[in-house]
Amino acid sequence: MKELTITFRHHVHPGDAEAVKEMAESTGFFYDFEIPVAVELIEDGLINGEHSEYKFLFAEIDGKPVSYTCYGHIMGTEAGYDLFWIITHNDYRGKGIGKIILEKTHQIIRELGGKYVIAETSGLEKYTPTRKFYLSFGYSLEAEIRDYYKASDAKMVYVYRF
Repeated sequence: MKELTITFRHHVHPGDAEAVKEMAESTGFFYDFEIPVAVELIEDGLINGEHSEYKFLFAEIDGKPVSYTCYGHIMGTEAGYDLFWIITHNDYRGKGIGKIILEKTHQIIRELGGKYVIAETSGLEKYTPTRKFYLSFGYSLEAEIRDYYKASDAKMVYVYRF
């Protein structure tokens, strides 16, 4: 089996909005109304460049984005960061790419002076792998808001501290 060669970049390219949409749709995890939000953040990155409040890390294989994170400083905090999105295309899940990109994202946030990262996800059963991923990475569950997204769908708030 051929070893995957992953390259990384921080800058948003014009084709990234469509690539992120495809990544999100491939997972089957996101509500229809969530995917346009991910695309909007990419578009903000294209329009505002380095001045965008959203920062990105893309993992590419053979020049194609297969995973990405979107993160940013939490306004009003000294050193808090939100992990807004972490997505790996379904065709590339289970290959360690999510772990690698999250490690690199953490490294960047530390270099920016970050002290903690907040990640939020759903409490639905299908998100069990996502919750286990965060826990295995050293995140701790610090809040659960019942019926947040809809009835019987809690918002789970995880925190990673450096």
